Amino acid sequence: MKPVKFSAAALLLVPVASFAASPFNGSWTFSPEHIQLTKKPMVLLLTDGEFTCKTCVYAKAVKADGTEQKIKGNPNIDSATFTVVDANTVTGSYKLDGKTVDTAKLVVAADGKSMVRDDTSQYGAAPTFYVERFTRIGAPPTGAHAVSGSWRESKVISASGPGMVVAYTMTDDGFTMSSNGQSYSAKFDDKTYPVKGDPTKTVVNLKKVSDTEVIETDSQKGAVVEVEDMTVSADGKTIHVVDTQTHGNRVTHYDLAKTP
Repeated sequence: MKPVKFSAAALLLVPVASFAASPFNGSWTFSPEHIQLTKKPMVLLLTDGEFTCKTCVYAKAVKADGTEQKIKGNPNIDSATFTVVDANTVTGSYKLDGKTVDTAKLVVAADGKSMVRDDTSQYGAAPTFYVERFTRIGAPPTGAHAVSGSWRESKVISASGPGMVVAYTMTDDGFTMSSNGQSYSAKFDDKTYPVKGDPTKTVVNLKKVSDTEVIETDSQKGAVVEVEDMTVSADGKTIHVVDTQTHGNRVTHYDLAKTP
């Protein structure tokens, strides 16, 4: 599942008994109360009118003057607009193929020790909202805007919208997913399958480890970008996910709760 990116998937034509056999089958909701955020910091720099995210896929400086700037080498966006609102606030708007796919607002606390990111993801059919707090690590760069420095994710304040809900179905030979206008139907055959409705053109490879564990590997433009190891709990009420973003090897642990 991708809480910041996922039409219903066509179910595989197998007997009803096979559906009932899998604990993955059903609807699941992201649980912000049960998440272990990555320890890898996000490093930002805003100085001399230019903004840089040093730990992002695109790590080059971009003008922060409210004008749209072209971005190369990032499969998720191809342009960005950064605006300095005041001494503690910066906004960003991101597009892909001319469509806005994400907007974000960064607000640094008055004491400079924490920052809140308010994010609206529009990769799916409807917007999904995500608010997160970061804690500053070390001293900020001298003379730079307040958002500059190293920030560690510390708390998911809120997460809402259709992108927080995902439906899975597993059969003996395949796995399906649908969430907020995005879907895939994949076989356990070591091949890749497209995520329908995904503007980033992600393809997935599914590996069945056991009846309660599946590994999803996501690729973009021929390169692996994310691996999600999903395991259903013994009571069948929770899916534990270990999500590894290959860029920077950023690992996040979170839970999906079974929808009654």
